[in-house]
Amino acid sequence: MYDYLLLFKPFNVLCQFSAHEGKRTLADVLPPTTPRDVYPVGRLDYDSEGFVLLTNDTAVNHRMLDPVHEHEREYLVQVEGEVTEEGLSKLREGGLDLNLGRGKTHRSRPCLLVERIILSEGEEAPPGIEPREPPIRARKFIPTSWLRLGMTEGRNRQVRRMVAMVGFPCLRLVRWRVEKLDVAGLGPGEVRVLRREETYEKLQL
Repeated sequence: MYDYLLLFKPFNVLCQFSAHEGKRTLADVLPPTTPRDVYPVGRLDYDSEGFVLLTNDTAVNHRMLDPVHEHEREYLVQVEGEVTEEGLSKLREGGLDLNLGRGKTHRSRPCLLVERIILSEGEEAPPGIEPREPPIRARKFIPTSWLRLGMTEGRNRQVRRMVAMVGFPCLRLVRWRVEKLDVAGLGPGEVRVLRREETYEKLQL
């Protein structure tokens, strides 16, 4: 019998169990009742938050990571500055030549979803997103904006590179959804136990 766990990974947590340079890992945030043989499917950067699926079902791991099977991911992104329609159009169109480091570049595909999120008065984040601890280092006299981006790509820090290239440095990044499975109702460090049927159906496996 396999286990399927959906975690809302907190900020500044490595997406692995093994200790590294004194940084917090999954072992520090998952409950002690977590099965010992589950592992994260894919990765999520240390300074990113949100959706991490853990399982001991190797078939899920294979299908999710095989580039032949593309899966839509939705991100909620807080950026510095007031976003412009020109910047949003560039994200929709794709074709951004991203520097991935070590001499590698990648031309982005068009985003499947690009929306500006309008917050209600007094809100600091979209509904369902808790204030971050520690808070973001926003500059006092520069506004921030929230975007919703949907894409099937997931290169190294790609979302951050894309929004920065169109003029909006990333302040906070939350992976909210993969296909039809999302982290709604979960706070940082919280886990939802999934059924096999639900996992396969919502991830389109």
